[in-house]
Amino acid sequence: MASPILQLFVRWVVLALGVTLATKLVPGIHCDDGATLIAVVVVLSLLNAVLKPLLVLFTLPFILVTMGLGMIVINALLFLFVGRLVAGFHVDGFWSAVGGAIVVSLTNILVSVVRNRTPPRPPSDRRKPDDVIDI
Repeated sequence: MASPILQLFVRWVVLALGVTLATKLVPGIHCDDGATLIAVVVVLSLLNAVLKPLLVLFTLPFILVTMGLGMIVINALLFLFVGRLVAGFHVDGFWSAVGGAIVVSLTNILVSVVRNRTPPRPPSDRRKPDDVIDI
């Protein structure tokens, strides 16, 4: 098992990859430089750790009624909020934030699937010992 610091670093790298992809793929999201990207990753991870659980708790009926689509709205609002907080990171509007939140979520899902994929095991030899007679 990896250390918690290494796990946090990997999560930040994956988040940075997702935000970078969002700036490249989604019109309306711009990041000025690498230092701004690091600030965005730190602020977004702090908001995901502190504010997101509270938002999920208070909007749980909405999330259940929309069958989970409310989570995209929460992620988009956090993305939009980070765009307002961090100088040099621009999110033009709500729909750009929705696109960015979807790209970041898909990046997290894809990386977690790749990381958790186990290589196939070779078939084991399941023969029984010769001293037992099966009837």
